[in-house]
Amino acid sequence: MTSRKPKLARKQVLPTLVITQVCSEDDPGASIINVNGHSYPVRQLYVAQNGKRSDGRPAWSPFRFNLFPLVLSADGSPWPEANLFILKSLENSPAPDMRTFDARALDLADFRRFLESENIDWLRFSASKLLRPTYRYRGNLNFALRAGEVSPKTVNRRMGTVVSFYRWLIREQLWKPDHPPWIDKDIFITSKDQHGFSVSKTVKSTDLAVHVPNQHDPYSEHILDGGLLRPLPINEQEWLIDALVAAANPEMTLIHLIGLLTGARMQTICTMKARHVQIQVEDEQTSHVRLSIGPGTGIDSKGGKRMVLHIPVWLYQSLYVYSKSERAERRRAKSSQSDENQYLFLTKHGRPYYADHEERQAFNPNSTKRYDLDGGAIGTFIRTIIRPHIQLKHGMNKFSFRFHDTRATFGMNLTDFYLIKVEKGEMTLGAVREFVKTRMGHKSAATTDLYLDYRKSLKFVRAVIEEHEIHLKGLCDRAMQNLK
Repeated sequence: MTSRKPKLARKQVLPTLVITQVCSEDDPGASIINVNGHSYPVRQLYVAQNGKRSDGRPAWSPFRFNLFPLVLSADGSPWPEANLFILKSLENSPAPDMRTFDARALDLADFRRFLESENIDWLRFSASKLLRPTYRYRGNLNFALRAGEVSPKTVNRRMGTVVSFYRWLIREQLWKPDHPPWIDKDIFITSKDQHGFSVSKTVKSTDLAVHVPNQHDPYSEHILDGGLLRPLPINEQEWLIDALVAAANPEMTLIHLIGLLTGARMQTICTMKARHVQIQVEDEQTSHVRLSIGPGTGIDSKGGKRMVLHIPVWLYQSLYVYSKSERAERRRAKSSQSDENQYLFLTKHGRPYYADHEERQAFNPNSTKRYDLDGGAIGTFIRTIIRPHIQLKHGMNKFSFRFHDTRATFGMNLTDFYLIKVEKGEMTLGAVREFVKTRMGHKSAATTDLYLDYRKSLKFVRAVIEEHEIHLKGLCDRAMQNLK
């Protein structure tokens, strides 16, 4: 008989959460609920017909939620203060993204596990600084960081959530510590604006923050563009296409092609609707179809920025053909979306790969989902189909690829093409810089410069390494001769 693992504090997602208040049985909308054998008349604090306003748009309410993250103690009971903190944070957000609050619940669940494992009273702040819960948790996170179990970003996010939680308790006068939970301090952050100029600002921090210098290596094979991205060289782009063809999955093939040929993010590609590819292009002189994305278009963009995607005509025609195929129609038939909002790409169960902003804001009282639709199926496809195929066929056991790399690959292909025009004197470097910046939707020109300098930096470092290795080989050969 195998022993069961001990239960630990954890996060659990509620498909739906509706906040009610006790009322009179005669009040409009009153209903009866039973709690511990007692009956109470209650009503919702906010009522909207099917989650819609009178004009048909989604009606967000600070008292009705899908995918509400709940923090549970080891015994399975809710942690009242932590859950109230999450709830109040949600109520104060005009358009909340549940993924943000899900991460906060994960952080607080990790904090709770630490408290319970060390038998620490989370409200007792003694005179000894190092015995206070916040400093002990920081020490635990530092240990995990040194062990390589977590990243510096994760450490600071978790610590920041804990600080926000205690700040809220103090601000709402729900608790007053006997001794300071931390020491506040000001720090100065320098960054570059959209024109490439350095700007500085002062931000509040605490002595609980973990400072790990993280200087980006300008000679690495990655580009810092919303994360470390690796532009795929031409041969690896061919491997990717070959793997997609072998997989014979039309949705995944088209999604990856859009990423490679437009630089669009997963969020944008997967929130495209079938109605966006219903125009037949008959002008033979047209090489690209311009597709607007962002607020008001039905297609999400990062940060709600209005942009234009330039889709090659042949790819747009392929999207049109796919949207009319029996396969796509079967998937749309399983979807609960109206014809106007039917996603272009759906799973075999009729679900979107990535839910758009409008769907996230609409409350569904009948939802049974306990997870968010944020492209997880695409990541799984890459890990289980794309990578193994390339690793096996090409003997590249360490081959690494993430979907977001398609964006860097598009940017690098675009840059390489137009830098050739600079060498021929057909364009200036400044014109290329502005063109790439616009097509990539970069907020800062400094990010665009990373693409312009990528090949030069990579060529330089490889030449230096090769020359250095030749030098070292000569020294080693001389040393080995002396051993004979």
